[in-house]
Amino acid sequence: MASHGSSTTSTTTSTSAKARKRIWLTGASSGIGEGLARRLLADGHRVALSARSADKLEAIAADAEQGPGEALVVTLDLTDREAIRAAASQIEARFGGLDLALLNAGTCEYLDAREFEADLVHRVFATNFQATVDVIESALPLLRMAAADGGERPQLAAVSSASAYLPLPRAEAYGASKAAVSYFLESLRLDLDNQGIDVSVIHPGFVKTPLTERNDFPMPMQVTVDQAVEAIVTGLARHRLDIHFPRRFTLLVKLLGILPAPLRRSIGLHMTRG
Repeated sequence: MASHGSSTTSTTTSTSAKARKRIWLTGASSGIGEGLARRLLADGHRVALSARSADKLEAIAADAEQGPGEALVVTLDLTDREAIRAAASQIEARFGGLDLALLNAGTCEYLDAREFEADLVHRVFATNFQATVDVIESALPLLRMAAADGGERPQLAAVSSASAYLPLPRAEAYGASKAAVSYFLESLRLDLDNQGIDVSVIHPGFVKTPLTERNDFPMPMQVTVDQAVEAIVTGLARHRLDIHFPRRFTLLVKLLGILPAPLRRSIGLHMTRG
């Protein structure tokens, strides 16, 4: 059952009460986020859906009305810190805590080094990195509530990118923002371990979404949203620290990332000229 206002209780669920998780999903209105929202609701979880597009979130919630899950629509501009705090209060009032904070919201703009634009970098970092940090600030108290209850360790997860493994042409802003997310989460993982909270970083390769459809370059080994969702859900269920896919692509990118700097530079220049 899905709801977007009053509290409701499902009478039949495909997920046991123990496994039914309370989840806050950001960037839930399109692409990977929409796919995750629909999958998590279909699996019977209680999901707070956040994005700027209220209409799209309401449509996802409406489609889940007859299913086993419960949707709480929390429309949110993630660059507004006060709005994030208010959203967390709304989620606490409904769910009483969080078993999973899944931070998926992001944007991508490519930098033209011939006309360097610092404002572009600020915009990308505001959404991809700073908004992630701001949501974490509000989500952690709710995750700590779940940790105090015992049972399965609650999780904090954020979507980074395979571009965090290897510098790519024109991706100065996007890649750096995602590398910042990866470093921040991996560092936070060490500090949250003794608080009973697990941390996962998600590194997708190319996924066919409205965001990537704007790209004007080849995207090798591209996967569908459904394939991405399956990889993420499986990785989270296993509490994996690094969820990366498709593995044949991400392992190759990781390998390239550890090559000597002159060789990485040569590959990057070849990609730029190509």
